[in-house]
Amino acid sequence: MSLAAFAGRRLASAAVLLAVLSALVFAATAVLPGDAVSAVAGVDASETQRAEVRAELGLDRPAAERYADWAAGAVRGDLGRGFVGDRPVTEVLATRLPNSLLLAGLTLAVTAPLALLLGLWTGMRGGAADRLVSTTAQVLAAVPEFVMAALLVAVLAVWLELLPRVSVVPLGGTPLDVPHALVLPVLTLSAVGLAVATRLLRVSVADAVTTPYAEAARLNGVRGVRLAVRHVLPNAAGPAVQALTLTTGALVGSAVVVENVFDYPGIGRELQLAVAARDIPMVQGIATALAAVMLLVLLAGDICARLLNAREGHRR
Repeated sequence: MSLAAFAGRRLASAAVLLAVLSALVFAATAVLPGDAVSAVAGVDASETQRAEVRAELGLDRPAAERYADWAAGAVRGDLGRGFVGDRPVTEVLATRLPNSLLLAGLTLAVTAPLALLLGLWTGMRGGAADRLVSTTAQVLAAVPEFVMAALLVAVLAVWLELLPRVSVVPLGGTPLDVPHALVLPVLTLSAVGLAVATRLLRVSVADAVTTPYAEAARLNGVRGVRLAVRHVLPNAAGPAVQALTLTTGALVGSAVVVENVFDYPGIGRELQLAVAARDIPMVQGIATALAAVMLLVLLAGDICARLLNAREGHRR
């Protein structure tokens, strides 16, 4: 199968999966207790006022009809307006999603090289170093994100007073205006990402070390950096890309928690506020956008891995 056909099939599958996920998100929000009427009309509103607001928001219509209207608008690029604040969902995404992508990008910039070095070191050496790093990665992976965040805040913000406890961004500004506010969220996500990526990369490297090409190189006296660069890395490149792609997926879920812990102005924070207010259009739009980003990342990872595997097979 050609690369274009492969990418086309994966893209079509991603589109179908995105449609299914959007329907599941809508169904999940529809069965949650309560609705956005209290947030819009106020807790002291009479039943008549609440009924009027419910009709104005369209919540008196069947759920299937509301989802069909939303889906038709989404195809045209219109994700609707939030119930609370009457903000266009696309405007919120344009404001908040870049902040979340910045946080994820910085985290990957820290995580990827460290995970690659640790994965190479442990996968090629084995022994005590492998056990130490693997055990540490397992411990880090077992620690919930909010616990890791609390530990870092206690040490770096409260005890040492080196960093702010929350990521306060000036009104109308961006996180880059206060780069020190990014440190704690990035460190928290990096601990989670490093634990996942190191373990996956270690397995890829260990498998690459046992290939006939690596074994033959070792028998010919190739050792150390030369063995890693010329024989191990090329064989592990495809699985390594997929490992980093899976790490990115783990970071998406973790970022929602971390953004709320540090009050970071990202899309995860907006999602939590929308869920609390039962703001169905906002929840629907944000969740669908996050799913689309994740599916695109997975698609890009699959294509890169296929290219690397094909190039390695040709080189052999």
